[in-house]
Amino acid sequence: MPIIVNLDVVLAQRKMRLNTLAELVDITPQNLSVLKTGKAKAIRFDTLEKICAVLECQPGDILAFSKEPTFTNNIETAE
Repeated sequence: MPIIVNLDVVLAQRKMRLNTLAELVDITPQNLSVLKTGKAKAIRFDTLEKICAVLECQPGDILAFSKEPTFTNNIETAE
């Protein structure tokens, strides 16, 4: 996936646990864990806004784009 989630890095920098962030943002720890591991398919802007407010960061601190190639039917394509 070309979108990289750096939530674990920002949490470590802030010395905050996932469960604490989940409580402060009012999201389940399970849903936050899905986001942290990069398995989430989407994030609501209001959730992202709350996370950034609590962690005192910018969305770009949490999300990054990587230009890795994607593979379709064993043929490499650059998008």
